[in-house]
Amino acid sequence: MEQNLTLDQIQNFEGKYPKQLWYLFLVEMWERFCFYGMRGVLTIFMADQVLGLSLSDKEANLKYGAIQAFVYAFTFIGGIFADKILGFKKSLVFGGIVMIAGNLLIAFSPQEMFYLGITLSIIGTGFFKPNISSMVGELYKEGDSRRDAGFGLFYSGINIGALLGGAVCVYFGTSKDYGWSYSFLSAAVVMLIGLVTFMLTKKSLGPIGDSPLLELPKSKRTTKEIAVYIGSIISIPLIFMMIKNTDYTDYFMYTIGPLAIFYFLFETYKEKELKAQKKLIAAFIFIIFSIIFWAFFEQSGGSLALFAQNNLHHNLLFFEINPNIVNNTSNSLFVIVFSPILGLLWLAMAKRKLEPNTVVKFGLGFLFLAAAFYVFYYTRFFADVEGLTSLNIFTLAYLVITFGELCLSPIGLSIMTKLSPKRLSGMMMGMWFLASAYGQYAAGLLGAGMSSPDENASLVSKLQGYTDGYYQLAVYALISGAVLIIFTPLIKKLMQEVK
Repeated sequence: MEQNLTLDQIQNFEGKYPKQLWYLFLVEMWERFCFYGMRGVLTIFMADQVLGLSLSDKEANLKYGAIQAFVYAFTFIGGIFADKILGFKKSLVFGGIVMIAGNLLIAFSPQEMFYLGITLSIIGTGFFKPNISSMVGELYKEGDSRRDAGFGLFYSGINIGALLGGAVCVYFGTSKDYGWSYSFLSAAVVMLIGLVTFMLTKKSLGPIGDSPLLELPKSKRTTKEIAVYIGSIISIPLIFMMIKNTDYTDYFMYTIGPLAIFYFLFETYKEKELKAQKKLIAAFIFIIFSIIFWAFFEQSGGSLALFAQNNLHHNLLFFEINPNIVNNTSNSLFVIVFSPILGLLWLAMAKRKLEPNTVVKFGLGFLFLAAAFYVFYYTRFFADVEGLTSLNIFTLAYLVITFGELCLSPIGLSIMTKLSPKRLSGMMMGMWFLASAYGQYAAGLLGAGMSSPDENASLVSKLQGYTDGYYQLAVYALISGAVLIIFTPLIKKLMQEVK
């Protein structure tokens, strides 16, 4: 029977994919629908002067950055609790329930319940997000050549969910026939579908994702689990306060970053082997550059969402479409289409010993990022007298930025594990997620800096402000990519045998 499956029975599957992968694929697809659907409407909902929160563009960008930063910071915390106390299964179920509750609260009363609902969504995502990918990894034995194909399929599930969520939630939210309540309600409904799917199929996972405390008496284990749930509830007012007043977010980010760097330097100094120290320094370089990359890339949920809302025509090629649906779905669509093609290209280059190393791939990611933001800037030359510009050129920029993501994103987590000593692997994964949090936070600051201080500014003025900002981002991305590529020999020396 499925509930009695052992880990060996699961890992000794026949064929290309284990059946459990398909179950986890579906669960993750619906959760990503919820997450990216919410992400796609956050800024435009907060900046909606009639039915939203009536915030200025600057305030909406800052709060977007704060919300996304806390999502990634809480992912780190949720991952620790899953590892040490709850196990992946219970953590995932708890996170899913809290996410559904948060979305339902906002759907019930978007303006009054937004901050409480989004706080619950942050906590829920923190407990949900890191655990499914961990369970996917446990479906395979060490060295199983089918692992990469499994993660490739899983990655496509993420992007299919993001594509559907980005389209549906933006459509409902911006439609005169529905509105914001339907947008958040749709996110809650699909999250419920994902949670029910997991509950019906989790027995097939056997021991994968069980509590790490099974050897403890049930009463002690239950006490520890309840303590985690209570701690999550206690954190609600703190997160609520920091999101509502982004000054508190600033204090938090200014404190946690230096502390993390100090702890990293302390642990690096404690490391006895010089080789290990050099690898940790190389990992830290990747972490710093990842902050810069995500700060630029995540304009998609902030300033680019407002740019799409206000400054784009509704014509894409030969049909009419809401520009924010394009803003929120085109990247996922391009990833689905081009990810396997780029994978085949890397394989073909590897056979001829021409495949770029990890550092060069990071650098190429920045060069594509620079080119994409130059195209975003270039939209100003297609604008009419009213300040509306071409959706076709805007979409082309997303095609370019997707290649940047595909060069950098898939290798990030992998390189952290390769460069970290075993005793510090948890800390380095935490640093990587914290870097993502800082990237999101910086994205909000950058978007706020591009926003016009005058809320009554013309669309032409807003167009100029945003495109000037995109030009600056293009220059900084170009410099970052050039620095990485120029210093590739030095970074490779730090990495030593790690490819």
